[in-house]
Amino acid sequence: MNFRRTSRDEPEINLIPFIDVLLVVLIFLVLSTTYSKFTELQIKLPIADAEHQRDYPKEVIVAVSSDGRYAVNKSSVQGRGLDALAAALSEAAKAGRNTVIVISADASATHQSVITVMEAARRSGLSQITFATQSATQAVSRQ
Repeated sequence: MNFRRTSRDEPEINLIPFIDVLLVVLIFLVLSTTYSKFTELQIKLPIADAEHQRDYPKEVIVAVSSDGRYAVNKSSVQGRGLDALAAALSEAAKAGRNTVIVISADASATHQSVITVMEAARRSGLSQITFATQSATQAVSRQ
């Protein structure tokens, strides 16, 4: 008879596979999470505070209304198409390529109407574009 006790090995928990599984689950959760916080942003444009306004001697002011109508230097553009706007910009840009286009868009104007002005300026060969804004104090006084 064998009365000797057999030595038992202590059971060991291997943590490496456990960590691997947790990392895979963590990567899956990070990649599959949607950040709906970005869809909750409420922004109001355009308002800016400037110390002083720049005066452009060779500027063409393009006004964009909220319903998509355009006016170049306070003259209404007939039609809402890109070609009509490009022709009006070419006619108003007497200084050539040094002319600065100032886009004065209504805050509720669509992005597409502003992009149309930028595309018309590109077609006319005008590359200097800036945007007109109102100061925060003017915005508060109008509300």
